Order: sequence, then structure tokens, then C-alpha cells
Amino acid sequence: MAEETTYILVERADAVATVTINRPDKLNALNWALINELAGKLEALDRDDAIHCIVLTGAGDRAFAAGADIAEMSGASAAQMALGPFEGWDHIRRVRKPIIAAVEGYALGGGNELAMHADIIIASEKARFGQPEILLGIMAGAGGTQRLSRTLGKFRAMEILLTGDQFTAQQMEDWGVVNHVVPAGQALAEAQKLAAKIATRAPIAALLTKEAVLAAFETPLEAGLLHEKRLFAMLFSTDDQKEGMAAFIEKRQAHFTGK
Repeated sequence: MAEETTYILVERADAVATVTINRPDKLNALNWALINELAGKLEALDRDDAIHCIVLTGAGDRAFAAGADIAEMSGASAAQMALGPFEGWDHIRRVRKPIIAAVEGYALGGGNELAMHADIIIASEKARFGQPEILLGIMAGAGGTQRLSRTLGKFRAMEILLTGDQFTAQQMEDWGVVNHVVPAGQALAEAQKLAAKIATRAPIAALLTKEAVLAAFETPLEAGLLHEKRLFAMLFSTDDQKEGMAAFIEKRQAHFTGK
């Protein structure tokens, strides 16, 4: 059953939600209303106990998202750009449940940055990634400089950001941005398959695992290790921990409830 809004489609299948950017006539370009609507949909799914994993994709086979809506952005003032459009991005960044991006076609500019807001990226062999903002006289502004640098290091990040070139899915997999490259047309199915697997795992443990991994990029090692230990200990207050360990001892499949 699909739920259609102006720009975003949401479809639920068991504990997996598939969220589709539905602007194929514009190569799923990201205008401000779309980002805010996407943030609202993702936040709603984050609060939905029935959903354990989210797949994010773009409608059609030409683009995941080909970047920001340049026509909308071209007349903006510095004050508008500083104060207005990034609130939605901040909400997307704070989603606690695992997100898998399924990328077919272009993931450029804001599209590449949106893919990097996910926790896992599955890309078609025909996918293309890049940060072409410099070709427009601007720079990446929704996390591109920070996420690429943390993932790839200074030198690869500089090449991507300073040239504005497009890079293949295979290159991005080799460099550690893309998890898996699949045949054209298969990215969504493979992402949903992986999401279904993750959705069977203990939900609270998944949330805290994501929290701990993201903290590794923002804290010194000693603080990160302490945070991990606290989250690890916290899981021993859950029913899922009791069920998981009992199932292991009894040599049966665990049935997690998210409690």
C-alpha cells in the first residue's frame, strides 16, 4: 500500500519502509519543500515502532537525486541560505533507525549528500556520484565536505569537491563510500533485501549500534569507547537481550520484540 504526497512516496512491507523521492521529471532534484517533506516522513517512520529499517530511493532509473533545484536556489540571498533550507537536513541527520540508500542513476550534489546521510549505500553499476557545486561557483553545503573527508580522507575528498567530476559506482565502492554495486535496475530490490535482514535483528540494539558508530566520527577514541560501553550495558535491561541469549543457548531462532 503506497501513501502519496506532493514529493514523497512511502510504502511499508512488514518492518521495512521504502521512501521514494517522486520527482522523476526533474531527475528528483531536491527543492526545499521536498527536503522538508522528506524529513517529516522519515521522522514519522523513526517514531513508528512497526518499522525497523528504512530504504531511501528515487523514482525512475535516471536519478536517485540529481542535485539541488538550481532554479529555486539561484535567486536566494546569503541570509536565506544561512537560515532557511538546512533545517530539514538536520532532521534527516538525526533519524535513529538504519537507512539504506538505493541509488540508480545520478547522485550529484545534494543527491550525493543525501545518499551519504544513509547508513548503507547500494548502487547500480550505472550510478554516478559527484559534487558539482564548484562548477556553479559555490561549494557543497549539506555535509559533502565533512562526510567525504571523514570517509575518504583529505586527498580523495579534495579531488571530488574541487573538480566537480562524476565518479562511477565502482570507484565509490573501491573508495569506501558505496557498500555494494549491483546490476542496473537491481539497487532497490537489493536494498530492500538487506533492509529485511536488518529488520529481523533486535531493534533497540540496531538503534544503539547506529548511535555508537556515528559517535565515532564526533568524539575522541576514549570518549567513544566509554559511550559504547554504556550503550552495551544498557541493552542488558532489554527483553531482546534475554531472548537473544536464550535463543542462542537453546539453538533456536530469536524472536525480538523491540522491548
